[in-house]
Amino acid sequence: MSISSSRLFQLFKYIVYALLAFNVYVFWAEEFLAATVQFPDGVRLADMIDAYAATIDTAAWVVLLLMFELETYVLEDTHFSPAVTLTLQAVRVLCYTFIVYAFYGYIVNLAFINQAGSLVGVSDLCTLVTDGWSYAVDLDEYTALTAANCGTFSDAGTFQRLAGITAVVDSAGLNDIRNLALVDVINAAVWLLVVVILEIDVRLQERNRFDGAILRISNAFKVILYSSLLLAAIFWGFKGDFVDFWDAFLWLVAFFFIEMNVVEWRNEIKENALQSQFSAES
Repeated sequence: MSISSSRLFQLFKYIVYALLAFNVYVFWAEEFLAATVQFPDGVRLADMIDAYAATIDTAAWVVLLLMFELETYVLEDTHFSPAVTLTLQAVRVLCYTFIVYAFYGYIVNLAFINQAGSLVGVSDLCTLVTDGWSYAVDLDEYTALTAANCGTFSDAGTFQRLAGITAVVDSAGLNDIRNLALVDVINAAVWLLVVVILEIDVRLQERNRFDGAILRISNAFKVILYSSLLLAAIFWGFKGDFVDFWDAFLWLVAFFFIEMNVVEWRNEIKENALQSQFSAES
């Protein structure tokens, strides 16, 4: 029994979607461990976005991705009853609310990193072992300082303390963490611009107006935006942050599928229009 290339393509697409859904758990596990250091007294509701920005962001994006998949591929025009349309719109609004909320969380995280200050009177990490300190290995990754590992993190003579918590890092490490937090903010902002353009594309496509100069302008903007997202993924790859690199790569692949859905949808509309014209002339 042979499997058509179309079926293989769809299978690959949904495997990518499933991997993105799994990343919700991956980010939650990572941020849960970080939260035990950042919020030793527990995470309050008001701190939820600060503690779990990536988890909330990824979960909202996965649901929004499925909304785009439904609208641009799965559902036929005849399926868009008022109830279905209203439901899709309501879910999308909820997703965008959480995505913007998560974007704010990335900004809060960057501000938190920028509040780090010098740890006065400490030139050796091993002096902090008995006081419950941790070392900031990466953004949202902390390792408790012990007698066995305190000499392995840094040979610097001065250190920076992250504001309000018992976590320390050297200046080079703080600069790396700050850059990662900044790229998080930029990446989230660019993705917001991508979906704004994609939403416009879909609405214009529904009205059969996504063509000509509008199509060319949309594609030009998306080349710039997707290139920026690719650069962010490459940055994470060079920094050894595999989870963020892998997640960024999967999202680029996923939205390539959505773009292909829109192209196929547009071609179907053109083909149907030509067939209607041919039938009318006959």
